[in-house]
Amino acid sequence: MTTPSRPADDSAELLPVATPARTRAALRALIRPDRGLALTGIGVLVAATAVGLLVQPLLGRIVDIVADGRPAGDLTLPVVLLVAVAAVQGVTTTIGLTRVARLGETVLARLREQFVERALDLPADRLERAGAGDLTARVTGDVARVAEAVRSALPEMARSVLAILLTLGALALLDVRFLLAALLAVPVQLLTARWYVRRALTLYADQRVANGAQQQQLLETIGGAVTVRGHRLERQHTERGAGRSRKAVELTMRSVHLVLGFYGRLHIAEYIGLAAVLIAGFWLVRDGAVSIGTATAAALYFHSLFGPVNAALVLLDDAQSAAAGLARLVGVTDLARPAEPVAGKTEPAGGAEPAPVPHQRTGPQRRTGPHRSAGPQQRTVSGAAVAVDAVSHAYGPGRPVLHEVSLTLRPGEHVALVGTSGAGKSTLARIVAGVQQPTAGTVTAPAGAGEPSVVLVTQEVHVFTGSLAEDLRLARPAATDAELRGALSAVHALDWAEALPDGLDTVVGEGGHRLDPARAQQLALARLVLADPALAVLDEATAEAGSAGARVLERSAEAALAGRTALIVAHRLTQAVAADRVVVLEAGRVVESGTHDELRDADGPYAALWRAWSGSRTAPHP
Repeated sequence: MTTPSRPADDSAELLPVATPARTRAALRALIRPDRGLALTGIGVLVAATAVGLLVQPLLGRIVDIVADGRPAGDLTLPVVLLVAVAAVQGVTTTIGLTRVARLGETVLARLREQFVERALDLPADRLERAGAGDLTARVTGDVARVAEAVRSALPEMARSVLAILLTLGALALLDVRFLLAALLAVPVQLLTARWYVRRALTLYADQRVANGAQQQQLLETIGGAVTVRGHRLERQHTERGAGRSRKAVELTMRSVHLVLGFYGRLHIAEYIGLAAVLIAGFWLVRDGAVSIGTATAAALYFHSLFGPVNAALVLLDDAQSAAAGLARLVGVTDLARPAEPVAGKTEPAGGAEPAPVPHQRTGPQRRTGPHRSAGPQQRTVSGAAVAVDAVSHAYGPGRPVLHEVSLTLRPGEHVALVGTSGAGKSTLARIVAGVQQPTAGTVTAPAGAGEPSVVLVTQEVHVFTGSLAEDLRLARPAATDAELRGALSAVHALDWAEALPDGLDTVVGEGGHRLDPARAQQLALARLVLADPALAVLDEATAEAGSAGARVLERSAEAALAGRTALIVAHRLTQAVAADRVVVLEAGRVVESGTHDELRDADGPYAALWRAWSGSRTAPHP
């Protein structure tokens, strides 16, 4: 179960945060595959702690020998045993902490994999509503908090809790009255922990949200710097960023004051407990119930509790912060998990990444009779590469984008989607590609034999950091250099690729050789060629190129689509001219369908678009 996180402003709908119960359940599920490692690590730590508890009685023995005026030779055995205890405890503690740390790293790696997998499955519109800052803060800050807790807090917490329990048992063995005296500190410690936890969980959760909002504002300001300067909005953006920074700083200072109050209360508990044990020792020695050495051992036992008790309570700080981060990560994994099983799914990414096959995306079905199911349906459409059946979609209540769109793409057919801005073209393309789930209706796409069925190429192409060859091999990891060159040649990009400083080994992406938008798009099209899908979906894939590069990119796209079924969201109507069929969307509905010549001569919506777009342009003959 997840709960929505509070938005930083009215424009953002942040990703949800898991409830404490759901977070604990997710943590148990993450640990379950490594139960043996967990039990072994804890068992070794128990042994190490138990061996360490022999130090205080040995020191008490030394005190008794000295107090009784016995020969110095009697000290040899206790001293040798102290050295042996130190050696054994050191070895067993190292082994135990190593195994606990390995458990933590394994669980952390599993959590990261699940988070990335689920995040890649998130519908694009959901990410857009949340904003990049929220997801970025979870990927960076929250993962870092959980990682730090796993690497340092988890082993220390395990050792501290074991030390506390076994030390209290040792006090009882010396004399139960020592244990009762030591327990006088417990009420203060429990009240301190309760006081802290009640405040910390909400505070740290608010702090993570504030940091996410601050990061989102920074990303928006930097990403839109040209627009901000062009509209003279520097002051407004600066004030908004400063306000979110002040909010983050205010929450940080509140957490600092909380921690200081926490430490002060712990010191009071220590003084109460130690004074009680010393007074009990005084009375017991005076009455002859215990020796001076035993009273010394009891005092040393309680003093040795300072470290583990304080560590365990102080680690509540890291635990609460990590729990807040873990809840935010689990919230994403739960959000992305499909609500009901489907036949399959597509997973395009990075501009031109392959998707598993087969796939069928299903939303709630229209009921036309008692035989229609409200859940997913398995269907085959004879002779059709893609069948879109009564697909509707809305980005929230009252925000419909598509209305019962039905469309069939025949094998090898190139269909251009045309319409004004907001007509629903990109939404329909995302649904066909499997990136977006429809609110209603079904999409049945082709199944490939060992090859990806669908690849989506958008106008926002990401160039991954690494060599150009590695970037290309994202689409086909086993591709040879010859196949990479063949794909680049097919999209007319081989000449500039080989002219790079190190050819295909040139590092591109962040911190590497910069590729302009047209070349980055050709790289995405080359990945499409390598992936070799049955269906390609191009969502304004040539829009980023200027007028000079538009014709080159259109030639590249035409070459990449050769021999495969394609759905093309046309940014320029020259793409519609070259398509086998043109489908016109208007306010989320199909209003026209036919060839370019048919629709141009029909004097309908497409003809109006053509006249407005072409003007003095000379359109190429199809």
